[in-house]
Amino acid sequence: MFDFVRKHTKWMMFLMFLLIIPAFVLVGVDGFRQVNAGGDTVAKVGSTGITQGEWDFAHKNEVDRLRQSMPNLDAKMLDSASARYASLERMVREKVLAEAVLTSRVSTSDARLARELQRDQTIASLRKPDGSLDLERYKQLAASQGLSTEGFEARVRRDLSLQQVENGVLSTSFSPKVLAETALNAFFERREIQVARFNASEYASKIAPTDAELEAFYSANTALFKAPESADIEYLVLDLESIKKTITLNEQELKAYYEQNVASLSGKEERRASHVLITAPKTATDADRKKAKERAEALLADLRKAPDSFAEVARKNSQDPGSAPNGGDLDFFGRGAMVKPFEDAAFALKKGEISAVVESDFGFHIIRVTDIKTPKQKTFEELRASMESELKTQQAQRKFAEVAEAFTNGVYEQSDGLKPVAEKLKLELKIATNVQRKASPAMTGPLANAKFLEALFSADSIEKRRNTEAVELGSNQLIAGRITQYTPARTIALQEVRTVVRDRLITSRAAEMAKKDGVDKLAAWKNGPAPTLPAPATISREQGQDKNIPAAVLDAALRADPTTLPVWIGVDLGSQGYAIARINKILPRDNAAATTNAAQEHKQYAQWISGAENQAYYAVLKDRFKVEMKVQRPSAASLITQGAEQ
Repeated sequence: MFDFVRKHTKWMMFLMFLLIIPAFVLVGVDGFRQVNAGGDTVAKVGSTGITQGEWDFAHKNEVDRLRQSMPNLDAKMLDSASARYASLERMVREKVLAEAVLTSRVSTSDARLARELQRDQTIASLRKPDGSLDLERYKQLAASQGLSTEGFEARVRRDLSLQQVENGVLSTSFSPKVLAETALNAFFERREIQVARFNASEYASKIAPTDAELEAFYSANTALFKAPESADIEYLVLDLESIKKTITLNEQELKAYYEQNVASLSGKEERRASHVLITAPKTATDADRKKAKERAEALLADLRKAPDSFAEVARKNSQDPGSAPNGGDLDFFGRGAMVKPFEDAAFALKKGEISAVVESDFGFHIIRVTDIKTPKQKTFEELRASMESELKTQQAQRKFAEVAEAFTNGVYEQSDGLKPVAEKLKLELKIATNVQRKASPAMTGPLANAKFLEALFSADSIEKRRNTEAVELGSNQLIAGRITQYTPARTIALQEVRTVVRDRLITSRAAEMAKKDGVDKLAAWKNGPAPTLPAPATISREQGQDKNIPAAVLDAALRADPTTLPVWIGVDLGSQGYAIARINKILPRDNAAATTNAAQEHKQYAQWISGAENQAYYAVLKDRFKVEMKVQRPSAASLITQGAEQ
């Protein structure tokens, strides 16, 4: 079928045109959006469903957001089953809280929305030097999230309303000091224990498996001795760096850029100044501000008569505690570092000059410029390398969408090889061998991307050796690949892995022997005379894990019921063997540690309580609004298996 489409591309395009245009007229764009957003329902909140398409789109947005904020984050973590399920849970939570907002008639006023936007640090960074908002950059911020400014503000308003629902619980939570101390003292109590270890390694020398036993173990556990499927591949990566390599700049472009930007490329002018500040905040009364200004003007008159006394006057009269002890010295600063009235005055003065009284939100300043650091203008040749890199980056960013379309179409239309696309777009055709469906934990870069590997090992790619589709790796980065040699998964012959089989069998039987011996000893010691055990150790959650005591033993000993002492417990350590612990004493918490960390621990305990109450409230809301999860939560076992495969 795909061959037919490729051979009759023009006729197919004409046919699709005839079918799609009338459909748009009849159904409309919104209708198509609703169809496209379909798919199986993966969760329901009341009568509202969440489709597979909506889930995929939300998870993609979450992945993009995390990649932007944490570029070094392992991509495999973002594409795992647990990460995808977490995205679905977030969607359900938002819908549940949105229902609670509607039923509770909670709303966010325009005044509160404005206050929230003003407090936002990202939006604050978009302000111009005069304090006004740069509307163009504000639109770009909204557009980067796929929203108009109105849509961005509507989302902030929605988020604030959702927060009100939760804050109604969080703000009413309380944890009395007595209750906190009782719980914390119990949690951090100490226990004296003695541990006897039955290490599997000590039993290994007693095991000598026969050939028949090796064959039986191998036959019963063939899944442990499989070589995974693998492939030799060729692939292309399209990114800004690859586009930059195809761009050639001429001298006229570079010289024009140099003339337009030489001042900023050479560095910024800096000034060193001292000041005398008479504080008068904007909230002060008019009378107080007038009085402060009059004092500043009187000091200015004295400084005009004796300019060299500036440092002494600042030490005695300036109300800026940071600079007054240093004679008012503010060290070097560039534009944008000071409030605008101060900056304008300082950069208008010559070296040694004293300003008139300058009014700012902090009060009234008298400024003296003590030094000027003017950057030396760099020559064209000095800046050539940095200008070439910057101009190529700018042009590559503008060109990426066009080249990306040619890349995407090329790998599809010429699906039997990547060489034509590589030659056309001047990309390097790369080779990789022994690529597997699941990337190893040590793997990084494009070949560690789960989406690309999924496309690479699809049935169409394996059976027909066709190019994969263009897969998006990240911002401005696409990849396509093709299998050149495929090796299916196979069970490795016993003779190839005999040593591994023997080691696994010995390890398994040694662990069984250690466990049996430990269980027998535990029963005997509980009912008979106490044996001689290793020296006692004191453990607690506060001290953390003792390096000589396995975490499983530590956890079991702290959880054991100490009603009747001593208490004996047995802990299966898996392939490491078995351990028996005797809990001898319950010791109170170390008073010094409790006193030192009291404030911080009480705060943490209060957060635990409020978090627990919030989760309980959310559980009530989920029940009230009839939440149904249609997708099974990834089990711990499946996650462990997935990690082992990777």
